[in-house]
Amino acid sequence: MSILLVIALVAAAIGSGLVAGIFFAFSTFIMTAFSRIPTEQGIAAMNSINVTIVRSPFMLLFLATLALSLAVTAFAFFDWRGGASLWMLAGATLYVFASFISTIVFNVPMNDALAKVSSNGAEATALWTAYLKDWTWWNHVRTIASLLASVAFVIALMLV
Repeated sequence: MSILLVIALVAAAIGSGLVAGIFFAFSTFIMTAFSRIPTEQGIAAMNSINVTIVRSPFMLLFLATLALSLAVTAFAFFDWRGGASLWMLAGATLYVFASFISTIVFNVPMNDALAKVSSNGAEATALWTAYLKDWTWWNHVRTIASLLASVAFVIALMLV
């Protein structure tokens, strides 16, 4: 068993688990709390988070877990280990596509639209209402995918 493979799987499992936990917080109470405050305050709070998060350690974790998922994919293909490789590919696919790419394709454009709207008025209220529903739905996808990726990496680790 390659020590690099073990390290990559352990780190990918921890990274995707931590990312899942952060997304879980947004899905279970942060967005609900934001929905209970006035629109302009909710928009301001979310915009502040969106600016802060890209300069925080979260981005290092989010991108490092992406890199680890890609490394695990390479290990799976170049050193095929049957069921272990299938679990490695499942974890990597879940993280890369349902967590990382869905963030880029769905959540980030919604964040960008929110940053451009005036924080009061009918347009802001309509956007905020849709944002809360749609952004949170895609965040649920990211949460579940990241958690399942972590589980898949742990199962792969047990099989290698």
